[in-house]
Amino acid sequence: MTLTDIETPAALIDETRMAANIARLQTHMNDLGVRLRPHVKTSKCIEVARRQQEAGARGITVSTLKEAEQFFAAGFADILYAVCISPDKLDRALALCRRGCALTLLVDSVVAAQALVATGHPFEVMIEIDSDGHRSGVQPEDAVLIEIGRVLHAGGAKLKGVLTHAGSSYDLNTPEALQQLAEQERALSVRAAERLRASGLPCPEVSVGSTPTALSAQSLKGVTEVRAGVYVFFDLVMANVGVCTPENVALSVLTTVIGHQPEKGWVIVDAGWMAMSRDRGTQRQKIDYGYGIVCDASGRAIEGLLVTAANQEHGIISRRDGTADPSLVERFPIGTKLRVLPNHACATGAQYPDYHLVTAKGATEVWPRFHGW
Repeated sequence: MTLTDIETPAALIDETRMAANIARLQTHMNDLGVRLRPHVKTSKCIEVARRQQEAGARGITVSTLKEAEQFFAAGFADILYAVCISPDKLDRALALCRRGCALTLLVDSVVAAQALVATGHPFEVMIEIDSDGHRSGVQPEDAVLIEIGRVLHAGGAKLKGVLTHAGSSYDLNTPEALQQLAEQERALSVRAAERLRASGLPCPEVSVGSTPTALSAQSLKGVTEVRAGVYVFFDLVMANVGVCTPENVALSVLTTVIGHQPEKGWVIVDAGWMAMSRDRGTQRQKIDYGYGIVCDASGRAIEGLLVTAANQEHGIISRRDGTADPSLVERFPIGTKLRVLPNHACATGAQYPDYHLVTAKGATEVWPRFHGW
């Protein structure tokens, strides 16, 4: 199959770029002496995760039990479900454990811990730590941390350790700020682990991670593993954060020119917001990329062109500076194939049932992707 054979819109993975992205973070983690446990929610693709595993990753992180079930069926046995589990999902988690999955669960409240131990199954469990005020988790110095640990330990669960996600790193854009947050993430997680141990509770693992802090960390003393997801593809939000460039983005959307509005300087393509997603994450960053950077069919960015607006199935390509450029009609006639780099790889990937892998030789193959919870 070639690009001209692919019906658009379609999600493409640039194999060369993806391989470089995988190697980059794996090498950094190896140099810092910690395990890398990739977050597979970005790709939700068995073949992508196998590439990460082949490069040296150990275990995977998931955000849904559907991911855990699908990846376990494909041979991935060491799985961390990195969302605090609700009581109604415990039976499903238990079914996975009974089939041989080494599944680790997450809690951040006494109530959730009590529901978990009430099953009578010795689940492996981590306690989520809030290291940056971004989302969920308990404060490292809060008394409830020890209370949760005691409920789990006394109830027969295996208290595996602590986990945090410094998601506020997405709001940063300088190396200094990212390094500072990476150190804060590390230090607060290690402090939480020390408090558990000082209370006579087991805490063998300290798990941290976000793509920006993973790539920016200078030391991971006391940390046992790092989790990151979007690094495998990168995207324009990450380019604005400063941990990659648009040239590193491995995921793109293949689209076809279907019309023009010459007087407005518009090229109309068949990739609207259903193809790109509604994610406009770069809108509040230093560079607003609209719905994505426009590239030629080989993946080279075309200077000054963005998908500046989108309807459900229509994308509007125009100049970033807002000037009407009638020459675009001649440059991109109807039927022209283009690629668009996305704002958020996770959100754009979620629009598709599969990826088309594009190799250095230009050949493609189809890798399935799954949906749901």
